Amino acid sequence: MSFLRISTFALLFATFLIGCQNDASPSMNQLDLLGYGIPVTILAPDSAEVKTMDMGFMKDVTVQKGEDYSIPILASAANTTSVEQVKALQLSEVQKNPFFSQVITDLPDGFIYENRIDSTHINYGFRYIHIQGGQEYVFQTGMIGDFSQESVESMYEAVKQ
Repeated sequence: MSFLRISTFALLFATFLIGCQNDASPSMNQLDLLGYGIPVTILAPDSAEVKTMDMGFMKDVTVQKGEDYSIPILASAANTTSVEQVKALQLSEVQKNPFFSQVITDLPDGFIYENRIDSTHINYGFRYIHIQGGQEYVFQTGMIGDFSQESVESMYEAVKQ
């Protein structure tokens, strides 16, 4: 009987190890964006590509890897120190989209929302607001691409300060 227990345990343990190795989620590492003009650190997949665009009044730093990870970070001078005010403005902008359906998760410094194109095509997005040193940072999902709720939740968690 004890041989059977040991064999069962070994089989379950091997199955667990194989399952861990087949995990499709990308490995996330800390990515310091100070070198790109934004003094924050986020979690990003290995070998994520970082692109910057300076528009004078605003800086856009986009961190991207594959189809499930695309985060533009918009940095500009803060008009207020109230995260709540910036969040309300961002929510108002998102709600103007004709495909906006609902807010999935509402947090003090951001939100995750759903866009319903039709009954079979649902896309998710997020906004996360961070104010630091007179600068306003708005993190959001990329403008191009379809993102699942899981990938958006993962990106939101990756940018939280």
